[in-house]
Amino acid sequence: MVAERCSFETRSGVLQGRIEDGLVVLRGVPFAAPTSGARRWTPPERERPWTGVRDASASGPTAPQRGSAVMRMVGLEAGVQDEDCLTLQVWTPALDGARRPVLVWLHGGAFTSGAGSLPLFDGRVLASRGDAVVVTLNYRLGALGFLSHFDRTEPGAVAANYGLLDQIAALEWVRDHAAGLGGDPANVTVFGESAGAMSIGALLAAPRARGLFAKAILQSGAAHNVSPRAGGERIAALFGGGAATTLAELRALDVADVLAAQGRVVDEAWRHVEGLAFQPIADGDVLPRMALDAVADGAAHGVPILVGTNLDEWRLFALPDAKLRGMDEAGLVRRLVRVPPGPTDDPDALARLAIETYRAGRATSDPAALWIAMQSDRAFRIPALRLAEHQARHAQVFVYLFDWPSPAFGGLLGSCHGLELPFVFGTLEDPRAAQLVGTDDAARELARAMQDAWLAFARGGDPGWPAYDPVARTTQRFGRTRRVERDPLGAERAFWDGRL
Repeated sequence: MVAERCSFETRSGVLQGRIEDGLVVLRGVPFAAPTSGARRWTPPERERPWTGVRDASASGPTAPQRGSAVMRMVGLEAGVQDEDCLTLQVWTPALDGARRPVLVWLHGGAFTSGAGSLPLFDGRVLASRGDAVVVTLNYRLGALGFLSHFDRTEPGAVAANYGLLDQIAALEWVRDHAAGLGGDPANVTVFGESAGAMSIGALLAAPRARGLFAKAILQSGAAHNVSPRAGGERIAALFGGGAATTLAELRALDVADVLAAQGRVVDEAWRHVEGLAFQPIADGDVLPRMALDAVADGAAHGVPILVGTNLDEWRLFALPDAKLRGMDEAGLVRRLVRVPPGPTDDPDALARLAIETYRAGRATSDPAALWIAMQSDRAFRIPALRLAEHQARHAQVFVYLFDWPSPAFGGLLGSCHGLELPFVFGTLEDPRAAQLVGTDDAARELARAMQDAWLAFARGGDPGWPAYDPVARTTQRFGRTRRVERDPLGAERAFWDGRL
């Protein structure tokens, strides 16, 4: 049977997509020009026009990446890679004049791996269920997207945040084409997970992104993952000999050499900077200042957000942590003293206070479980709540907590990082997702509930539960049971006040 074809005229030429399950689907759509060669480490430029009809039935290549042990463990390895990776996918019910909500997805992967074109992020369920336009995209990752060049670029040139600028370029493409795709350019919701959500935290503070989206959904990521300029400079020095290496020499490197240097930096960065090795940078240009500070002062005034995390985020990253298995309380204290949960003159006393607080709140004495709970809060839940607290002064904010337990690895993963993704996209039946989340009736019911909440928020700004405020701290819990709570895990949350 021959698949039905359809055509769509873009600002740069005609695309030929496909009709799939009653949806118009476009894949591998260029939203910017190639970024290899002399265009490496430069802002994205508008895609080049083409003549004739361009095939849009297959996804484009993913950004160059080495992947990660965690990504391989859950079967989320990228496919064909190419430095010229700036393409997107679209699912829409019809190319008509309807003003449907538009949802634009930013994938995660610690800014070094992943792709919007992965099957996990297939947009057909959201587009069909919500009568919405869904867009996913690939952007530059790792050193190619987030290495800074403050000492290598001429005055006035952009020296950082190339991957963030790719996301902005994609949002500009969506703005220009939303109406033709049957969507509403004034009702764009950007949503993302992990590094994708962290990107959104930065976009909320980026002047160039202002007006490109009306609402934002941040899953397991917030506005903390932005490096100060000094941190970006330290990473650049680790990468390739510092200012002595010219930009022309770096542009001449083979991609494999860039990835090798990137890997060395990732392995060493924890000794030199806080946060991820490659992430957005407060460069004074694309990001004039640290994102959370800018949001607190109203940089995203009037932009409603939906933000939340998973109960056991850190369990995914704990899987390869061999030292965690069999750790006793003395070992937990040593970890907390080395990496104290906040500034203190007495790290030993603070470590014991943290253990006491989390032992009471989680009803467990297992040191490994306590460490995972603390790290889940430190890296994900508390940053999400800080963003919610700040943005609630400027727009409506809604908070969720996802606690569906994974059946994989004998339950070892709990409600780990990324587990909500197949629920949001309705891709539970994908074999790679099914083994992680299960496919019983309760899972399907939860998936429908989360999709309806995300879609309702995208459509009208209300996911279906009360808005968050710093007093009631109303939170929707998504799991085997769904309920609205006031300040869940409040004692642990309060522990971090003044510390993060």
